[in-house]
Amino acid sequence: MAGKYDAIIIGGGHNGLVTACYLARAKRKVLVLERRYIVGGACVTEETFPGFKVSTAAYVNSLFRPEIIRDLKLREHGFETLERNPASFSPFLDGRYLMLGADPESDQREIAKFSRRDAENYPRYNAMLERVADVVEPTLVEKPADVVHPGLGDLMRMGKLGRRLQKMGTRMGEAMEVLTGAARPILDRWFESEELKATLGTDAIIGAFASPSTPGTAYVLFHHVMGETNGKRGVWSYVKGGMGGLTQALANAAKSLGVEIRTETEVAKILVDGDGRVTGVALTNGDEFRAATVASSVDCNLTFRKMMDSNVLPADFVEAIDRIDYSSASMKINVALESLPSFTACPGTGPGPQHRGTVHLCPDQDFIERGFDDAKFGKPSRDPIVECTMPSAVDPSVAPPGKHLMSMFVQYAPYKLKDGTWDEQKDKFADRCFEIVEQYAPGFTKSVIDRQVLSPVDLERKFNLTGGNIFQGAMPLHQLFMMRPVPGYAGYRTPVKGLFLCGAAAHPGGGVMGAPGYNAAREILK
Repeated sequence: MAGKYDAIIIGGGHNGLVTACYLARAKRKVLVLERRYIVGGACVTEETFPGFKVSTAAYVNSLFRPEIIRDLKLREHGFETLERNPASFSPFLDGRYLMLGADPESDQREIAKFSRRDAENYPRYNAMLERVADVVEPTLVEKPADVVHPGLGDLMRMGKLGRRLQKMGTRMGEAMEVLTGAARPILDRWFESEELKATLGTDAIIGAFASPSTPGTAYVLFHHVMGETNGKRGVWSYVKGGMGGLTQALANAAKSLGVEIRTETEVAKILVDGDGRVTGVALTNGDEFRAATVASSVDCNLTFRKMMDSNVLPADFVEAIDRIDYSSASMKINVALESLPSFTACPGTGPGPQHRGTVHLCPDQDFIERGFDDAKFGKPSRDPIVECTMPSAVDPSVAPPGKHLMSMFVQYAPYKLKDGTWDEQKDKFADRCFEIVEQYAPGFTKSVIDRQVLSPVDLERKFNLTGGNIFQGAMPLHQLFMMRPVPGYAGYRTPVKGLFLCGAAAHPGGGVMGAPGYNAAREILK
């Protein structure tokens, strides 16, 4: 069987669906091919436990671009966000707690419990990050310059970015430190309370195989203060009905525009003719589909090393692709609960402010460093850094009446283990994570109905993420912006004519933002 289309999208994740929608708006005939039974990639809702709507991988929203929501009328297609207020809750074993994100005045009162100086500095710290965001955020929906073979347009783009930085004056240095440096020196300079620094520092390591002392983690920290919900900068939200509410809205928008979506359809090979031009794809079952344009939303390892013959690619390009770092140390645990946890520092099983945002179980920055020390030698952290969210406290629709759902995102679970395999060790490691929660909320383990443990290896198997890396490649400076995925090919085009990248492997990288798909569609339509 063969079919002819204007464009074929490999992978039905949120970025692939965004690209498909914009191409279809421009009257292109578009086919989306998704390997799994459901579209959404790692941004899905699944009934993992009977009656529970589980956000299997991605679990919160803020970065998704407002222009995409507007252009594709996603609200009309069922997309709804629920703000988290407060944003975070950090209990401590001495009975104190820190709650942030309700409002600026409340934040200062909470921080003053630990340090008056930090309470005074916190608004200034946020203002600093906002200044950097004013420079960086516009680049998210801009094509990066080609620094290898720059044309006039590339030079103009670089000049535009330079002018933005120039306007910062002497504060340009703080922007460069946020973009390239380590999180810990920045946090140590601004604050003295370890409780506050630990709460902020955990955001610097999410999805990264790095400690807060590692260069590049400041950008991961900064990544968490970008974005918005309902026009409010830095506010994170749950998607009603789980994260699949976003990708199902995208799929509905795509279908309304005439996009054809096929699930349980795995691409085996990208077809290229003798002139180095893409001609379509071949499936694992032998079927072929033809198109003059193919856009891949899967990572570079899959696109160029698994789905293509390397002899159709320049040797230096292949070498650069092989240098991409996919290091990962994240585990996702989804838990069905009889009741919400009652924290010693803030008791109660009824939905309260302590249950609405992200719960940080981390006493200080040294705790994070010790966890990373284990991981860098190929061992799961003896004391893992556990972040918990309980979407059912804000959105009761994701759990049966009276029941609750918890999402645990855990560091550090290195993809490559020195001893044994993750299939052998993941349940033991998950038990240790439950022990950590139990220290702060006695009785938690007894409330567990069921759990799903996804090691980095499981994330790779289930979602086709090389190395279990949730960003389709790590995000230090040498793998960002003009260098993503590799220098000379940051503009969504590839050495193969008609083949484009439209996923997180391209600028601006990981996170549920849709920007790679949005940017790629504009390049394709040129």
